Amino acid sequence: MNGALKAAWALTAFVVVAGIIGWILTDRAVFAVFIVLGLLTAAAPCSLDERPRPQRPIREGHHPVSTATADRLVDFDEVLTRYEPVIGLETHVELGTASKMFCGCSTTFGAEPNTQTCPVCLGLPGSLPVANEAAIESTIRIGLALGCRIATWSRFARKNYFYPDIPKGFQTTQYDEPLCTAGHLDVEVDGETYRVEIERVHLEEDTGKNLHVGGASGRIHGADHSLIDYNRAGIPLVEIVTRPIPGAGAKAPEVAKAYVTELREILLALGVSEVRMEQGNLRSDVNTSLAPIGSLEWGTRTETKNVNSLRSVERAVRFEMRRQAALLDAGERILQETRHFHEDTGTTSPGRSKEEATDYRYFPEPDLVPVAPDEEWVAELAAALPELPAARRTRLREEWGLSPTEMAWVANAGALDLVAETVAAGATPADARKWWLGELARRANDAGVELAELSVTPRQVAELAGLVQAGTVNDQLARQALDGVLAGEGDPAAVVESRGLAVLGESDELVTAVEAAIEGNPDVAEKVRGGKVQAIGALVGAVMKTTRGKADAATVKRMLEERLIGS
Repeated sequence: MNGALKAAWALTAFVVVAGIIGWILTDRAVFAVFIVLGLLTAAAPCSLDERPRPQRPIREGHHPVSTATADRLVDFDEVLTRYEPVIGLETHVELGTASKMFCGCSTTFGAEPNTQTCPVCLGLPGSLPVANEAAIESTIRIGLALGCRIATWSRFARKNYFYPDIPKGFQTTQYDEPLCTAGHLDVEVDGETYRVEIERVHLEEDTGKNLHVGGASGRIHGADHSLIDYNRAGIPLVEIVTRPIPGAGAKAPEVAKAYVTELREILLALGVSEVRMEQGNLRSDVNTSLAPIGSLEWGTRTETKNVNSLRSVERAVRFEMRRQAALLDAGERILQETRHFHEDTGTTSPGRSKEEATDYRYFPEPDLVPVAPDEEWVAELAAALPELPAARRTRLREEWGLSPTEMAWVANAGALDLVAETVAAGATPADARKWWLGELARRANDAGVELAELSVTPRQVAELAGLVQAGTVNDQLARQALDGVLAGEGDPAAVVESRGLAVLGESDELVTAVEAAIEGNPDVAEKVRGGKVQAIGALVGAVMKTTRGKADAATVKRMLEERLIGS
């Protein structure tokens, strides 16, 4: 007999005994009532095993439906001949507030585990939460930047589920009354604009962090034991949920990446989060489904959880499209489930079956008052919004005289802010673009780092470009000066002086080098005198070699012409 049956029979016995006692102490009417209750209760255990039981969420590692492996993937182009993808994204943003969402604990990243906790964020009995006003303001500003409607009445709810990283046994979030709804964000991919509809922007608290120790994968399976750090539990977390995005076709992976990229730029412009994906400040759940072309119904979606890089967002969509196509081609069904993304292989693996809202048993948070943003306050926040990234790109493109394609190159290289700061420091837009998208991009690529991680500032790049413009150094010498700047030897002018990199003027050293080139190449010199002016290039090269590139080529050419043609 299982536990449920034992409990039911025990309850039956208790009710019958209570009825007998009631008959003895009171009257037969009470006895009759308890006997009836006893009989009804007795009927319950007889049918316990017959009642249909709702399927509970399948935890990680239990997968009743087969899934495609790497050797069963369909070629991406082939997927598009039979299926239409639909994507959607749920992006979580840790806000940059000084304290947590419902208590005064610090949110500083990297502190010793479990040192930034209190009875409120640990959910201890008797503790009461108080909402963080700065977090509410940041959420409204995000909604305004995305063109959302701001609710005049909103409230928090309890989302009930039992994981070790949820110390309260529930997450305080927003369910049917979020702060922001019905917005949109336009993104551009290969010159085509895609409108991503925003369903909601709501505010909640983050969970703690599980650390699985002893396994090869860092996940619970194969681990010897698990540790929990509750420092992150209770940090303000904004969730931005899109509506389904159909119609992207082959561009679906790129649209997903472009959306998260543009959203990240907006969040940076607003100053509401550091959005460092490597620290988990920004992470996306990527929903992907396939349906046969022409179908009136969308396919079953999977949700790839906590994807934490822009490149991985694109890779996750691409892989899921290929994997799901393989299953559908084989006549298998797609399981609505969460999946893990693996950065090293670009693949996904099953997590757990996806819960529905009813599984969480949402109900209004009784310990928090509703949030009713004042319309005048919202209007003030809207008026104070900074210039948003799309508007800024348009303005800079016009100021710099670039085509849309050229501006896209700057933005895609992650160089927009660097170029803008270099121009502000005195360089021309052409020189700023030349250095950041040319020599510096090459060096960043060789080093395997982002442009902004190079040990050179926009001010130093502007100074270097100015030295070239002034004729102090040429491009070759400027690159040598850049070596010194990157090595920490100082600013460009100081490196040029300490390394002796300044271009040679019409000094005795340069005159000697020019005359030596003529004397050392009499045949070439005679051709130039005979009218074959293009042959002078060989003599210029000889001088540049002698001076180790320190001579100005135009000056050398003029000096040679004076001696060979003008004589």
